[in-house]
Amino acid sequence: MIALSDYLIVAAILFSVSVAGIFLNRKNVLLLLMCIELMLLAVNINFIAFSHFLGDVAGQIFVFFILTVAAAEAAIGLAILVVLFRSRRTINVADLDALKG
Repeated sequence: MIALSDYLIVAAILFSVSVAGIFLNRKNVLLLLMCIELMLLAVNINFIAFSHFLGDVAGQIFVFFILTVAAAEAAIGLAILVVLFRSRRTINVADLDALKG
């Protein structure tokens, strides 16, 4: 049987890796979006673990809504990146600092 602390440790490691990825890589917008998604997945692991061990389905339903919002956010974020890449020919954060209409 896997204990609750095991799930929480895995989620904490995933969250730490994503925070480190955000702080270490501030140049590529695509990797920043991937790190944000990894943060959301770490939080979802916590929701699922607590939901399972407390015997309540509310956490799992909440995760379902978080995943749908995250999918929509990823689709919109990638569409914005495609438009930026077509107009500026880069997705480097330092080159995208002046967003003028």
